Amino acid sequence: MIIDSHCHLEFDPLHGDLDAVFKRAFSNNVKYFLTISTKDSSFDKILQILKKYKFVYGTYGIHPHEAKFHKNIKSNDILKKVKINEKVIGIGESGLDYYYKNSEIDNQKKNFVEHIKASQESNLPLIVHTRSAENDTYEILKSELKNKKLKILIHCFTGSKEFAKKLLDIGCYISASGIVTFKNSKDLAETFKFIPNDRILVETDSPYLSPDPLRGKTNEPCNIIYTLKFLSKIKKLDETEFGKITTQNFFKLFGVLS
Repeated sequence: MIIDSHCHLEFDPLHGDLDAVFKRAFSNNVKYFLTISTKDSSFDKILQILKKYKFVYGTYGIHPHEAKFHKNIKSNDILKKVKINEKVIGIGESGLDYYYKNSEIDNQKKNFVEHIKASQESNLPLIVHTRSAENDTYEILKSELKNKKLKILIHCFTGSKEFAKKLLDIGCYISASGIVTFKNSKDLAETFKFIPNDRILVETDSPYLSPDPLRGKTNEPCNIIYTLKFLSKIKKLDETEFGKITTQNFFKLFGVLS
């Protein structure tokens, strides 16, 4: 059994064809899906999906690109949303993105801290987006961990090996997307080879980031098998066994799904 730990099922073209999307995923042994919130305005769509499909779970959070539209959000606001449905099992995605800087850095940081506080208060895992912001991401997480424990999943990791070491030292889990399969991602592949098996999750980030050999096409959860096969190969493990490992890691972080 495989779990897609990060997808966006409320986004088109996936949302318009979910029954077929799930059918293709099931045929590749993908049994559970965590659909990730990026902005408040799309959360109702996520809730509708959770109610309709028993094997889909969700999160609530504001992506760093959207921070400029949620300057005044507080941890209590996030917690109120999380409590709407018991199948909301995570906070995020939130974090820092200095590559595009669609929102000012100060707004991103304030937003990020409020999500961290909500995660600590609820004891739900925090799904972290970080791009071109390694130092600030690490320093904020490390600082907030001094106040209270925190469950952390770094989604779609593309950072350096040194960054991975720091994240592992503070107890983070790290998720691999299709990017790790790209021919120009050799350094990233070496980093995942280094990351302990018991800290790795897998994701699609669909409808984005299709793995090789599907790069450039719309991504969907069934394609997670390409990422899993790639990681199994570099880890020198049986694919089915490594799939079990990543599933158990998901359960350790988010709890066993019913």
